[in-house]
Amino acid sequence: MALMKKGAHGLDVQALQQRLAALGAKLAVDGWYGDATEAAVADFQRRAGLVVDGIAGGKTLAALAGQASPRRQLGEADLQDAAERLGVAVSVVKAINAVESRGSGFLADGRPVILLERHVAYQRAGKQANSLAAQYPALCNQARGGYAGGAAEWARFTSLAIIGGEQLAIESCSWGAFQIMGYHWQRLGYVGACEWRLAMESGEPAQLDAFVRFILAEPALLKALQAKKWADVARLYNGPAYKENLYDAKLQAAYERAERLAA
Repeated sequence: MALMKKGAHGLDVQALQQRLAALGAKLAVDGWYGDATEAAVADFQRRAGLVVDGIAGGKTLAALAGQASPRRQLGEADLQDAAERLGVAVSVVKAINAVESRGSGFLADGRPVILLERHVAYQRAGKQANSLAAQYPALCNQARGGYAGGAAEWARFTSLAIIGGEQLAIESCSWGAFQIMGYHWQRLGYVGACEWRLAMESGEPAQLDAFVRFILAEPALLKALQAKKWADVARLYNGPAYKENLYDAKLQAAYERAERLAA
């Protein structure tokens, strides 16, 4: 099953409703993901200790199927703790999690999600930047791009680690559910780049911790988040091109959904 949320319809939704009904939910099995189905999913997530967002994504569907999940997965308590550290409502953190995390901080093979930014590699490669760029333009380049996506990004990571060193590779990638760049490791309080990598590999709670540290280190971003100024949050977190992907509108909608489900 693919991710399902309010407004979805079809046989997959019907199968979801049947599973929820078998677990005691009071809802019609009609194949329409409406208010009742969203509420039933949220109630199941609450009882299972998952992030309560009313969306039937991979983690929720796995839990409904009775598949055990390791602690490396984010739970509702993790988001509540993050909200307290940031001085915001938990619905604010849920909005960020829903829009920025893309559902999971890990690939299906268990490795954390990464994205190698070749222009960052060029910026951080120092004296070897031009040499690397000339020989390996897909890995080190003044221009953005060269992405392979998914698990293939780890092949790019390994190649860059071989030719430029592991620290350069770690620092040149964005990591985990919240895609924080590895070069932030020092300002966020990690002992070294390798400790950063180990933290990102340890689980989604550690990835969320890195996100909280990042927000706390950016006063303007923290202030915008606390004021729920979604356009400012999107601009400061995603850059000036945020409007192209409607990040601010998505954050607003995710926040409103979280508030509705908490009521």
